[in-house]
Amino acid sequence: MSEKICARDRVLTPLSMAIGVLIWLGVAAGLYTIGLRAVFGVIGTAIVIVPLSFVVYLFAKSAAIAHLRGNATEVTAQQLPELYKQLTFCCETLHVPSIPTMYVQNGNGVMNAFATWFLGQKYVILLSGVVEAMAPNPTGVRFYIGHELGHVLRHDNPVTAFLRWPSLRLPLLGAAFSRARESTCDLHGLACSETPDLAARSLAALAVGARNWAKVSLDGYRQQVAATGGFWMSFHELLASYPWTGKRIVRVLDRNPEIPRRNPFAYLFAVFVPYAGRMGAGLGALISIYVIGVTAGVAIPAYQAYTVRAVLTTAMVESQQARRQLAEYYLSRKAIPQTLNEAGIAGNLPNGVQLSLDPDHMVLTVHSTKGDLIFTPRRKGDGPITWTCSGGEGAKAQQLPTSCR
Repeated sequence: MSEKICARDRVLTPLSMAIGVLIWLGVAAGLYTIGLRAVFGVIGTAIVIVPLSFVVYLFAKSAAIAHLRGNATEVTAQQLPELYKQLTFCCETLHVPSIPTMYVQNGNGVMNAFATWFLGQKYVILLSGVVEAMAPNPTGVRFYIGHELGHVLRHDNPVTAFLRWPSLRLPLLGAAFSRARESTCDLHGLACSETPDLAARSLAALAVGARNWAKVSLDGYRQQVAATGGFWMSFHELLASYPWTGKRIVRVLDRNPEIPRRNPFAYLFAVFVPYAGRMGAGLGALISIYVIGVTAGVAIPAYQAYTVRAVLTTAMVESQQARRQLAEYYLSRKAIPQTLNEAGIAGNLPNGVQLSLDPDHMVLTVHSTKGDLIFTPRRKGDGPITWTCSGGEGAKAQQLPTSCR
């Protein structure tokens, strides 16, 4: 099976997984640094978004599958047996463990094929234009079946898809991974075809149409590909999910095709364009802005609360000795000191912390650069004095140290 996986797919599959895992680890480390509140905020958001997204997916996908099963024609040993024979041949050739369900759907003139998944069930769909185009040579449809079976075999399971997902949002890498997968699936289609020439002509039908695929000059594609090394051709292919069709034809036609290198300046520009799958680079930018906005909306307030809480926690610790001295003064003299100085307490502490005392109730206010903490004494009978902490001016509830909430 390794000869059916293109060289770039062999590299990009583990590379994209490694980068995806590193990104998730970076996100986890960032949340840990910000604090538990940020973690709970993200988890809370995920608890809402993930089930809602699954419900949207469930309804949208089930509608598409219901439309397919209700209106398309299922290929079986009894229904369209010649096509079913090509399907079983390709499954045996590619060692597909279980034969997926295949349908022929009216494409209204569009020539294409695709694979899809729903709740563990795999589907291969041939649009009628492809089947009709290959009518002069029925085995020509094997290329399309094999290509889609390649997607079935190389499809990520939910866990690997989740781990890989963030890396595929990156410029260059996401599009390169998608193009590599398409090239791999073309090799699967080639393996199912009778000859490389027929595989190339089957693929050429996507470019030249149903009537001319058998007449087209394949050598002309070799010459056409030689002109794809320019800046604009390189730039737009770097943003695309599919390689140029001419390149795809040459790659299945020749074992070691001569493909010109892309213009190096195209990479410098393409690296700034986010990737959004097959929805286009423009939508990729919008999605990236949306993701960054949502992340910032959760992370920035959480980080701000974390930094304020750190300052207030430091102030609480530094003022602990002052509270101890106040308690000792009161217990020994049965009176509240009129000033901090009377109890031997300095009003200015390190890190800009200042103390003030209410001589009527012995309430100690700790003034920090990020807000105030108020410590109120409590005593039951002849027991020790304890202090109740609360937020003062400039300190919000979510920013307080844990013991002050």
